[in-house]
Amino acid sequence: MIKLFSLKQQKKDEESAGGARAGAGGKKASAAQLRIQKDINELNLPKTCEMVFPDPDDLLNFKLIISPDEVGQGYPHDPPKVKCETMVYHPNIDLEGNVCLNILREDWKPVLTINSIIYGLQYLFLEPNPEDPLNKEAAEVLQTNRRLFEQNVQRSLRGGYVGATYFERCLK
Repeated sequence: MIKLFSLKQQKKDEESAGGARAGAGGKKASAAQLRIQKDINELNLPKTCEMVFPDPDDLLNFKLIISPDEVGQGYPHDPPKVKCETMVYHPNIDLEGNVCLNILREDWKPVLTINSIIYGLQYLFLEPNPEDPLNKEAAEVLQTNRRLFEQNVQRSLRGGYVGATYFERCLK
C-alpha cells in the first residue's frame, strides 16, 4: 500500500527538521506536481478502481485499474452485465447507464474475456456508433452536426445542461 502525504505537510516537516526545500538544495514542486497531489488527496475511487504508482516518487505517472464489481453465475457462457454509473452524453449509453455494445449482446462468445469488454468500451468512447443507439437524440446530433455533438459532450463532462438534461461534472 502506498501512503501519500501532502506536499504541504512534507514541506512543513522538512522546515521543522532544519532546512527549507529550496534552501537545502532540494527541488521545488512543479505546478503539475502540486495539482496531481491535490487531485489524489481529493480522489474517492469506487471499490472497483485502483491507482498504482510504479514509482512512488513520481505521482504524474500511474496506472488506473478497473475491475468488474460482479460477474454473473452464467459467465463465461453469458456476457457480464455492464452499466455506466456516471451519466454521460453518448449515443450508445442511455441516461440510466445501459450500454449498447455488440459483444455484450448478440456477438458474445465464451472465448471473449473481460479484457475484450474493456477494449470494446474504450473503443466505444473513442468512436461512438450512431447506427445502434440507446440515446437516439445524441445519435441524431452526432450524425447531423458532429461539432455540436462534441460541444454537448464537453458540456456534459464539465457539468451542465444538454437540452433539458443536467449532467454532473465528471472531469477533475
